[in-house]
Amino acid sequence: MADFSGLKALFLNTTLKRSPGESHTERLMRNAMAIMEGEGVETEILRPVDDAIAIGVSPDMRSEGWDEDAWPELYWPKIQAADILVLGTPLWLGEESSVCRIVIERLYAHSGQRNDRGQYVFYGKVGSCMVTGNEDGVKHASMSLLWALQHIGYAIPPQAESGWIGEVGPGKSYGDDGVGLDNDFTRRTTTFMAWNLMSLAKMLKDQGGFPTHGNNVKAWEDGENFGHPPVPKVRRGFTLPGRKKS
Repeated sequence: MADFSGLKALFLNTTLKRSPGESHTERLMRNAMAIMEGEGVETEILRPVDDAIAIGVSPDMRSEGWDEDAWPELYWPKIQAADILVLGTPLWLGEESSVCRIVIERLYAHSGQRNDRGQYVFYGKVGSCMVTGNEDGVKHASMSLLWALQHIGYAIPPQAESGWIGEVGPGKSYGDDGVGLDNDFTRRTTTFMAWNLMSLAKMLKDQGGFPTHGNNVKAWEDGENFGHPPVPKVRRGFTLPGRKKS
């Protein structure tokens, strides 16, 4: 087996409950953390709701008039240092939490930045999501979150999400009186997700990141097209045979 020591994984639990409030999403996330820690991965979990993260799509929202913004000094350095990013969210009305969307928007604020290889800044990093609730929506929220992560540059491995939902309607959430802890599907997807994240992060780190050919921003701006066909010349004023121009 590969040696995963040296990898760093950051888990962002976007629950609406501030610490030390009990979080069902965190219960599930800590299973994945335990798997990774058992393989020597350095893990950390944060709750964005605990901190004054401003709303917006700038790297530092204090430049946009906000008095406080914990993102640039607290969150952004940890995100930059992490090889693996896992977004955890509860479901509310079938969607990810409002805090989760704020985090996605703040990540998006950095999507135009570049790494030291000339690629967009999230290239070479691996992302995934974990979702809990007692209504339908795990797959729906996962589609939204995984698409957002790959769009800004994160690599997404196979089976990159895990989740648990109880019966439809009000009821017990993950871990209440042991509910869901023995669910084979959730245990399996959580385990496969953790190992796939470590494997892909290890491969990318060992080869020095994602290959640069075909995605170097400066090279593209300098005129390199990486095999894209040239823009065709358009004939202006073209009319079909036998028809007059109107």
